[in-house]
Amino acid sequence: MNALAATTRNFRRASRLLDLDPKLEKSLLIPFREIKVECTIPMDDGKLASFVGFRVQHDNARGPMKGGIRYHPEVEPNEVNALAQLMTWKTAVAAVPYGGAKGGIGCSPGELSRSELERLTRVFTQKIHDLIGTHTDVPAPDMGTNAQTMAWILDEYSKFHGHSPAVVTGKPIDLGGSLGRDAATGRGVMYATEALLAEYGKSISGSTFVIQGFGNVGSWAAQLIHERGGKITALGDVTGSIRNKAGIDIPALMKHRNDGGALKDFHGAEVMDSAELLVLDCDVLIPCALGGVLNKDNAPDVKAKFIIEAANHPTDPEADEILAKKGVIVLPDIYANSGGVIVSYFEWVQNIQGFMWDEEKVNNELEKYMRSGFHHTKAMCKSLDCDLRMGAFTLGVNRVARATLLRGWEA
Repeated sequence: MNALAATTRNFRRASRLLDLDPKLEKSLLIPFREIKVECTIPMDDGKLASFVGFRVQHDNARGPMKGGIRYHPEVEPNEVNALAQLMTWKTAVAAVPYGGAKGGIGCSPGELSRSELERLTRVFTQKIHDLIGTHTDVPAPDMGTNAQTMAWILDEYSKFHGHSPAVVTGKPIDLGGSLGRDAATGRGVMYATEALLAEYGKSISGSTFVIQGFGNVGSWAAQLIHERGGKITALGDVTGSIRNKAGIDIPALMKHRNDGGALKDFHGAEVMDSAELLVLDCDVLIPCALGGVLNKDNAPDVKAKFIIEAANHPTDPEADEILAKKGVIVLPDIYANSGGVIVSYFEWVQNIQGFMWDEEKVNNELEKYMRSGFHHTKAMCKSLDCDLRMGAFTLGVNRVARATLLRGWEA
């Protein structure tokens, strides 16, 4: 099942639990606007090349639409639509005043020079500048993009609309970015893990963890979990997977990686088959990489007691059913990885206020939002007698539906 089908399926299940009007349900599924543009740029060799860019603005009932821009060769409308819809529910679960959006360009960023990426970003911004804005649609980095990409968007947008630092988030600090933004998603994952384990009388300290993915999210989650006494027994990324039953020395691994070393070449652990990573015996499994990694084939062999979805859509619906029957507790992506958009909201607020917060305030506020999100998700679970995924989806869908009705929607 692809991401759009899975997201829509979860939305419809939540809609039934909430007993929404069928016409309202249909209305909430339809994107506010879908944008497709051609971006033609001169390459470094002088030849022209064309790329297709997308922006799906899903819903703005609760505020400006919010979502990343990704550069990837497989960017296509259905995926962007699914991720935009997911952002609508995610921002509502997080209780930040946004709707959902997502965008991207079908390209291979690793095969483009820095100057080609800059030209592509600026042309894309020129095509959509009148459809985004501080109080309209606020992009952010995603797969294949970063703070520099946001800086180019900010600069190009400002040529048309004047200085507008709040038009994008995830910017460099020198251009109005927020302290704590780089670690935000990983830190949010750690707070989410703390909240879930506490609900079952456990804590990070003394628990064992397996983490798939050691990019920005996975590495920060690993560092913060290690600092709180968690034992990370296995890790994996695109270069390979490693394990150490006594616990991997995360600070030493970070130094190894920062020195340019690959995960599989780290001497403080043994290399293992990456296919076995997700089914290792542990207390908590945290998939931080790609979607669909937990499926009907490997779900029966999962030995973790808890799964924290730091990646988007890592668990297929078929795997969800298998894991539920096994008694595995899954904390859904719609809540677990919302730390990034929460701190993006803080960045937006700081830009509008013209007042920068210190990192301690950012982290403290993030913790409050993550704990509140878990509390309200659990309350929906108890009220509707459902699992955590449906608890989070019903929480988000209900908040968006209420805002839509209050604005005057009529069947």
